[in-house]
Amino acid sequence: VQLVESGGGLVQPGGSLRLSCAASGFTFSSYRMSWYRQAPGKGRELVAAISSTGTYINYADSVKGRFTISRDNAKNTVYLQMNSLKPEDTAVYLCKGSGMTEYWGQGTQVTVSS
Repeated sequence: VQLVESGGGLVQPGGSLRLSCAASGFTFSSYRMSWYRQAPGKGRELVAAISSTGTYINYADSVKGRFTISRDNAKNTVYLQMNSLKPEDTAVYLCKGSGMTEYWGQGTQVTVSS
């Protein structure tokens, strides 16, 4: 089983990034997928989640209107489009699959700084 995040990097405030999480080794289309983030010295925070079919989506209040979660079950991939980025969005972003069991990726660093 693997969840591999990509797309992180350094971006200026107001900029955009698109994160991807490629899944393998389990039935991706049966799993709810989520993006979490963890900033230095802070706990892990749920950013966004999407149901197995994409019907149900929810966001943390801090990212509503700026971030969009989506998935492509044909490609076994979940995405997080992040717009209007702020310095407080700086964190390691991790994806999680929830179903019969739970899987986590290793994370990708997002740094928002001028």
